[in-house]
Amino acid sequence: MNTTGNRIIMEETFPLESPSMSRRQLLNFLSGAVIATTASASVYTTAKFFVPPIEDGEDGSIVIAKDSLGNSIPASQILAESKGTRVLVAGLAGEPTYLTIVDNGKLDTIGIVNNCTHLGCTFPWNSHDNQFQCPCHGSRYAADGSVVRGSAPLPLKLVTVNVTEDIILISSWIDDDPRTGKKPWWI
Repeated sequence: MNTTGNRIIMEETFPLESPSMSRRQLLNFLSGAVIATTASASVYTTAKFFVPPIEDGEDGSIVIAKDSLGNSIPASQILAESKGTRVLVAGLAGEPTYLTIVDNGKLDTIGIVNNCTHLGCTFPWNSHDNQFQCPCHGSRYAADGSVVRGSAPLPLKLVTVNVTEDIILISSWIDDDPRTGKKPWWI
């Protein structure tokens, strides 16, 4: 230290540089991180809401036919019914699907999805008229799911049905529509 008069001059002084991060910068950083985390969580949740998930069977996989409680249905239980009986099961993506018992005591290899192509209503099978009849707007479908009359613009969606070791397997229909001979509208 040097003294000059009444003044003391310090030769070893501390630099006047600021520390690497001030308190204000730290608080700004933490606030930004909290806002970014909250915003990204909100964006993710909103995106998950608007983008439908790929459900079982939509990607070409096979699902097991289930009842309304989500339990698999053995083929022997359905095949105990008489010829021509139509049974409603939960199929691809949980869609209600009609399976039909054919004359040789087996299930038909074609299942019909129970969603009206007009507004998506579900409907019963009317065995007296031999038709699917939508009660909402009067659409009627033949036994094969083709439109008979009404406001429905398209035939009913089809699925492939197979039985393996008493298990009913349902998969997406990928062949030409047997009713029209053209590529199906739902593919």
